[in-house]
Amino acid sequence: MTSAETHDRAAQPRRDRDAVARRLLDSSEALSYDPVREVDWDTPLDEGFHGTSPEWSTLYGTPYWQEMTPEQQRALTRQEAASVASTGIWFEMILQQMVLRDFYAKDPTDPAFQWALTEIADECRHSIMFARGAQKLGAPAYRPRRLVVELGRAFKTVAVGEAAYAAILVAEEVLDVMQRDWMRDERVAPFVRTINNIHVIEESRHMEFAREETRARLAGAGWPRRQFNALVVAIASYCIVTSMVSEKVYANAGLDPERAIREARANEHHRSMLRSSCAGLMGFLHSAGLLTRAATWFYRRANLI
Repeated sequence: MTSAETHDRAAQPRRDRDAVARRLLDSSEALSYDPVREVDWDTPLDEGFHGTSPEWSTLYGTPYWQEMTPEQQRALTRQEAASVASTGIWFEMILQQMVLRDFYAKDPTDPAFQWALTEIADECRHSIMFARGAQKLGAPAYRPRRLVVELGRAFKTVAVGEAAYAAILVAEEVLDVMQRDWMRDERVAPFVRTINNIHVIEESRHMEFAREETRARLAGAGWPRRQFNALVVAIASYCIVTSMVSEKVYANAGLDPERAIREARANEHHRSMLRSSCAGLMGFLHSAGLLTRAATWFYRRANLI
């Protein structure tokens, strides 16, 4: 192989990355939404609707769920939707800081740089949209446990490269599958369905970029680096997924919190829903060399495998 061929082969990943970034920028220009205008914020909440598809409730399929009135079931899914939104805001703030740090002082003419800023702008709008949505659902401010908040503070400060982008991908993929169900479900409040639809469309671009960056950052990575980052991503994923539905939702929905927490933790139906939603994600992590034995332990604990 000549030196010119070697140079051309080495430059190919950069050209591929630039092409992806340009395509995502074009897509964003053609298909983006303003939640302030698109979401019906003015119509009062109709309590005849759910906040999520009932099948995604943490209590669906349990004896407690069967005993609940339809009104209680709807109240619970509205609180659960608000909790998922609040967790989304928390992680989107982590995401924005990681991406900003990653592209700090880099070439602003690089399409990837411009896409990174576009993604951050999207996430800012999404966080405001989620906040207003949770407020309209009549929910308080749900936050992860204090330990998880502090771990998140450390993660967003030190996570770099594939660890940052793979963790971003995990959070977005899990939420994406849920919201694709919710946005099509006529039992879910119309304004919530609109929020889900906006998020699914715009996050699909973010997930593609996260996959591309994860692959690019792992190119040439050795065994120790893959083992370490696989574990970091798995721990982050565990914290994110187990924080999606706060245990406080049950009391706020008028349920017996002790019984609800006990039955939710043992709910095999919900575990199955999570596992099925992550099949594609786990396949990607395996192909990237990030599904190690240690990492798999945490994914099993989070019911993602």
